[in-house]
Amino acid sequence: MCSIFQITCDGAFFNRCLDCFLGKAAYIRNLQDNLDALDTELENLIAKKNDVMRRVVDAERQQMRRLDGVQRWVSRVEVVKTGADELMRHSSQEIDKLCVGGYCSKNCRSIYKFGKQVAKKLQDVKTLIGEGVFEAVATEVVAERAPEPVADKRPTEPTIVGLQSQLEQVWRCLVEESVGIIGLYGMGGVGKTTLLTHINNKFLESPTNFDCVIWVVVSKDLRLEKIQEDIGKKIGLSDDSWKNKSFDEKAVDIQRRLGEKRFVLLLDDLWERVDLTEVGVPLPSAQNTTSKVVFTTRSIGVCGSMRARPVKVACLSEKQAWELFRENVGEETLESDHEIVELAQTVAKECGGLPLALITIGRAMAYRKKAEQWRRAIEELRRSTSEFAGLGKEVYPLLKFSYDSLQNDTIRSCFLYCCLYSEDYGILKWDLIDCWIGEGFLGESDRFGAENQGYDILDTLVRACLLEEVEDDKVKMHDVIRDMALWITCEIEKEKRNFLVCAGAGLKEAPDVKRWENVRRLSLMQNQIETLSEVPKCPHLLTLFLDFNQELKIADGFFQFMPSLKVLKMSYCGQSWSSFQLPVGMSELGSSLQLFDISLTLIKELPEELKKLVNLKCLNLRWAYRLNKIPRQLISNYSRLCVLRMFGTGWFNFHEAPEDSVLFGGGEVLVQELLGLKYLEVLELTLGSYHALQILLSSNRLKSCIRSLFLPLAGDATSIIDATAFADLNHLNELGIDRAEELEELKIDYAEIVRKRREPFVFRSLHLVAIYECHKLKDLTFLVFAPSLKSLSLYGCNAMEEIISVGKFDETPEVMGHISPFGNLQTLDLSRLPILKSIYWKPLPFTHLKEMAVTHGCNQLRKLPLDSNSAKERKFVIRGREDWWNRLQWEDEATQIAFRSCFQPHSW
Repeated sequence: MCSIFQITCDGAFFNRCLDCFLGKAAYIRNLQDNLDALDTELENLIAKKNDVMRRVVDAERQQMRRLDGVQRWVSRVEVVKTGADELMRHSSQEIDKLCVGGYCSKNCRSIYKFGKQVAKKLQDVKTLIGEGVFEAVATEVVAERAPEPVADKRPTEPTIVGLQSQLEQVWRCLVEESVGIIGLYGMGGVGKTTLLTHINNKFLESPTNFDCVIWVVVSKDLRLEKIQEDIGKKIGLSDDSWKNKSFDEKAVDIQRRLGEKRFVLLLDDLWERVDLTEVGVPLPSAQNTTSKVVFTTRSIGVCGSMRARPVKVACLSEKQAWELFRENVGEETLESDHEIVELAQTVAKECGGLPLALITIGRAMAYRKKAEQWRRAIEELRRSTSEFAGLGKEVYPLLKFSYDSLQNDTIRSCFLYCCLYSEDYGILKWDLIDCWIGEGFLGESDRFGAENQGYDILDTLVRACLLEEVEDDKVKMHDVIRDMALWITCEIEKEKRNFLVCAGAGLKEAPDVKRWENVRRLSLMQNQIETLSEVPKCPHLLTLFLDFNQELKIADGFFQFMPSLKVLKMSYCGQSWSSFQLPVGMSELGSSLQLFDISLTLIKELPEELKKLVNLKCLNLRWAYRLNKIPRQLISNYSRLCVLRMFGTGWFNFHEAPEDSVLFGGGEVLVQELLGLKYLEVLELTLGSYHALQILLSSNRLKSCIRSLFLPLAGDATSIIDATAFADLNHLNELGIDRAEELEELKIDYAEIVRKRREPFVFRSLHLVAIYECHKLKDLTFLVFAPSLKSLSLYGCNAMEEIISVGKFDETPEVMGHISPFGNLQTLDLSRLPILKSIYWKPLPFTHLKEMAVTHGCNQLRKLPLDSNSAKERKFVIRGREDWWNRLQWEDEATQIAFRSCFQPHSW
């Protein structure tokens, strides 16, 4: 039984071996037939593939997209064809190896392997023929309508010099944060549209959850119907029947269609608020996070009205500007002459970092390969930029849209007036408003109304990016904006405006007076003009700027033929001389002159003939510190005077004023004269005695006018000044005390303040305090009630041990919860305070601090009231000696390390 079972098993094994042998032999035996079949079937497959591809090409010409299944089939056909071709190339060699009538081979292993590959490839070809039914079955298609791309690619430069950080910032807001509306604002030509274009194109490169990105150019001529049309095209609402619908019907359709999508709406060039809900756009909100809106504008005010997060697109840094300029000029030109690179850097700086100017001028200079051509270009740019190729045709007209869009001629006139100031000059806001009022631009009847109107106009110009706010109290014009303004005044509106501006031109001689004849506004400020010897005839001249000509001497009679002159500015003139003198004949301006500015001059006395300037409304004598003779009845004779600026006037020798000067006796005579000026509204005063101060403070009308007080109290025996009296000076902005050698205390009745006031902040307007050489003064605790303080300077106060004294609150501890001093402080300057140990008794955040300087003679100050978070959250500078810094005591090592980065050693 066992043996039979064994024989059966051996027979099965034999049969399997036989079948295997015969199967392998079949690959060899059928090789030629399989090769012939493969050749035939491959031709059929290629023919079928060609038929399919013709249909695919036809469909793609109709903007359809081939099906993924078709694409995979075509790709597999290509792979099989490549493999089959490879087998057919080697077939003759393998056939030659066959023998015994095609049933055996000289190399059985090789021919078997080859035969098996041929049989497998033949089967693959037949399978693909069977799957390629796209043509045979009517219901099968080879392509489908291609889906709309998320965004339409827009042409732009491949690089975005200087805009990468803004691009990343906006992209984060779009894809990561919950910000719904973003406003990209900045001056014309700064690159807002370029940035928006790159944002649009980035949606094609980076996957997001948004269904569509809609681009709409709004422009100055706002038409809501056009916005609807552009949105409709992108979301499939553009057939004739839709176009014939009413505005409201279209809005409903847009709202319904967009309500089903996650969309991004990009609006280029907004000049005013657009009511998107009226158009039909669902607004992004906390509840609606499926949509975003990004727009560009020249006005930050539009960002506010659209309730958008503002993102400023600023001019380029010097390094970035050079990179962009270099890119447009080209390396070939820059390398053509060894001098050109340095000259090209000078040209690039003239563009002020404005991309449009950099690109325009860069391309204009691209093939100028001689150094002399570049030198001429620099001269041309500095002399008359509008004559330079491209600026007058491409750059300035674009920028002029911002000028044209200003609400009225008053604002346009105020804007153009700013180009009288030198390039990069920081214009004091109040000084500019004084000039506007003097010219008659501001129509308000009272000074405060006109002043407020002036600040509103400044705000308008800043929001329109036509002026830049460089500090809280200063603005300036960007170089290219200023050039555009000069282009308007000197070319576009030449007859109407008649400006002659040579400010900051490096002149040593004034322009020929014949050129002045028809001029209305003339600026020669910031030059090196030594003399004005010719007498010009200027019947139409309204404004004359002579400021900052330090060598200037003016010939007698110079002003006799200027019957219309309203504004005369001579600030910082004649500084190189021991004394600056006014020319004889100033009285000729008596019927017209509204504003007269001789601030920061070394003038020692005012001539009697100035009494004839009877229409004068603004007199600026700020820091004319050598002036100690002002004739009696001179000030009181200006019956129309609204603004008198005398902060720091006569400070140098105030107590040497002669008897016939209103400054005699510490200014008591001056105060008496001021009492008779019924139109006076702005008063900045220097008084040399506490008695004169008391007379001033006894007049409610004068107290309402005070903006600045400077008290050089040398020789005054007063030891205590009741600072509570300053609480009624509601507009007091500056307070300076100098050489009050007997002054021990600026006294405040803290209990009275707490009793009368809920919030004990009594010096709300006080921005600047400077105390010099008050050797007995012990503290300035009253400053805890000055929440707006921005600048504090202390020098030579030998008895001051603490700036804010905690001991003075012992009787009124309830005040402690209300005070947090120095919250708006920007600069703190401490010098020669030999026993000063404390600024404040506990750490403060110093949210707005920019600079703290502790110079020589402050060796006892070992601890700074700095909150450790201050160093982490913001960057400010601490200046002082290295040895002083090393002696400072800190709460812990981490705080010391944190503030070390803020410290800048300085030797004094």
